[in-house]
Amino acid sequence: MKYIGAHVSASGGVENAPLHAHDIGAKAFALFTKNQRQWVAKPLTGESIKKFRENCEKYGFLPRHILPHDSYLINLGHPEKAGLEKSRIAFLDEMQRCEQLGLDRLNFHPGSHLNQTDEETCLKTIATSVNIALELTKGVTAVIENTAGQGSNLGHRFEQIRYIIDHVKDQSRVGVCIDTAHTFAAGYDLKSKEGFDRTFLEFGEIIGFQYLRGMHLNDSKKGIGTRVDRHEVLGKGLLGNEIFEWIMKDDRFENIPLILETPDDSRWKEEIEFLYSFAEG
Repeated sequence: MKYIGAHVSASGGVENAPLHAHDIGAKAFALFTKNQRQWVAKPLTGESIKKFRENCEKYGFLPRHILPHDSYLINLGHPEKAGLEKSRIAFLDEMQRCEQLGLDRLNFHPGSHLNQTDEETCLKTIATSVNIALELTKGVTAVIENTAGQGSNLGHRFEQIRYIIDHVKDQSRVGVCIDTAHTFAAGYDLKSKEGFDRTFLEFGEIIGFQYLRGMHLNDSKKGIGTRVDRHEVLGKGLLGNEIFEWIMKDDRFENIPLILETPDDSRWKEEIEFLYSFAEG
């Protein structure tokens, strides 16, 4: 079964996210558990935690279909000691928030070398950052999101993600989220059926589908290999509609959160219906 949703607002409290997801007909959702533009946030209250769990149960959202996202400020591969420490503290806080909410995964962008160190050093630093967080938490999987490769961001090649995984001590608690727009912008052909099949053959061989814990379903405003991260409404960008039909009819993408991060939230309900129409066809 496919579980489709969107990255919904948690404004007014995390407990509101399941309500927003239900309102758009979602069977999955993503959220920020704190303000993604701030380093430090107030702790979750017992009341918010209780209501979040109750609302998830009320509307049938299971932990495996919820994909929280960490702050955009965090850089687990930061080349400078102070920036790295700040990022590691913030990431641990995000993992602990997931623990409190009863969630079993946290999606994160791997990190950037900021042109101050080499790629391998940065990838090892990211893996060490993940190891630290895993050692201090339990039950939450760190889910690496592939990137478009914009700037000095790593994680745009499957080999880079595999390198991080290989250096994580507890590989039962590391996973991957594939973003369709990022994948395309990073240079993988998802527009043709031949390219789609080849891309996910590579994913299976290099990373392995056992690590796939979620997907972001986004069209792209930018072309293949541009390494520019710009999402577009489904069917309005350079990917088109067919890729989303292929995903919806592919058994490899069952039982994970399939999350819209498209730029017009007023269209999410329509986009969810559009995606489900392929699954039913």
